[in-house]
Amino acid sequence: MRFSLAAARALLLAAQGLSSPPQRPATKGDVLESIRKMGVLQIDSIAVVARSPYLVLWSRLGSYEPRWLDDLLAEGALFEYWSHAACFIPIEDYGLYRRFMLDGGEKSRAWFTAHPEEVRRVLERVRQGGPVRSAEFARADGRAGGWWEWKPEKRALEHLFAAGEFMISHRDPNFHRVYDLRERVLERALPGWEDALAPSYEEVRRSLALKAVRALGVAVARWVPDYFRTPKKGVADLLDELAAEGALLRARIEDEPAYVHQENAGLAEAAASGELRPSLTTLLSPFDPVVWDRARALELFGFDYKIEVYTPAARRRYGYYSLPIVHHGALVGRLDAKAHRKQGLFEVRALHLEPGVSVTEDLVFGLCGALRGCAGWHGTPEVVVRRSDPPSLVEPLHVAIEANTGSPSYPH
Repeated sequence: MRFSLAAARALLLAAQGLSSPPQRPATKGDVLESIRKMGVLQIDSIAVVARSPYLVLWSRLGSYEPRWLDDLLAEGALFEYWSHAACFIPIEDYGLYRRFMLDGGEKSRAWFTAHPEEVRRVLERVRQGGPVRSAEFARADGRAGGWWEWKPEKRALEHLFAAGEFMISHRDPNFHRVYDLRERVLERALPGWEDALAPSYEEVRRSLALKAVRALGVAVARWVPDYFRTPKKGVADLLDELAAEGALLRARIEDEPAYVHQENAGLAEAAASGELRPSLTTLLSPFDPVVWDRARALELFGFDYKIEVYTPAARRRYGYYSLPIVHHGALVGRLDAKAHRKQGLFEVRALHLEPGVSVTEDLVFGLCGALRGCAGWHGTPEVVVRRSDPPSLVEPLHVAIEANTGSPSYPH
């Protein structure tokens, strides 16, 4: 199969569950299925709009209950560990990451050796007292705290988590991690687990490569390692082997060799023939799998993306927390938004279309629906658009939003 860039984009979005609007209200099962499609759900705690994992799911499911994600973690259908970054991961993939815990962890083991008393104290506290948050340990070293000055107990918790001795039992109402012993979490989440069941490193490597290709729809070799942050060395040979075995289908994106997972064969044929036409307009989190690999987003969508949270305000081009806009198979722009929940206001501080994107009735209608949908999910029914580039987008977007809410949605 040969794919144009447009067809490859369509296939990626379909594989990610972003091709068309949902046809029915979401269920808790849909939340889990969406995470399985993506392979992992990246965690980030910035909440200017919504915390990233919840927003990633809204992009795919529309309005849903955020507590369902919390419930799935607490029930053991998901677990937390390091993958592309810190992620929620389906529990059936625990063995893949347990191999990393068993074979890696040199940094954590060195820390344990250097700080035996802190490790002993934290382990004893959790064994005797049950699940614990970092905040439950009082700071005793006289330091102020902060991101770069973790207290020793917090460091012990994180190293025990990285080494696989602790797991995250659940998240508290403020999204703080609650740590517990691995065996207690697994008793609920994966009863009967033994480390002898962990696959070999080679099996893990193959499995994650297959999962990455499946999640990407169609992938060239250089896109695969970033998805689960696996080694780049040898990936081209590995994909070639998987194709020779029939686990992957050989393809091309324009003139470059690429691969398709067997499970996506039907979607791939539809995309390659031009029959797969994405119809969804939505907003993406900066940590959505579609854009988390900035180089891939540039190659595939021509979308040069950078999150500017850590850029000084005076140097920001698009805003503090700009959300990419998907419209009918393309990344057509980005907007800087903030949900003011107490005021019931969803504020778009700035909206920027990509060069060459025209203000059409279809785009205005799609943006209106995405903004109203996101605002409604937040419980912020009033939508305010402050400015746009091009400026000609503001008025028709205001008119569309007002027409669909029955009340003014912007300052007159």
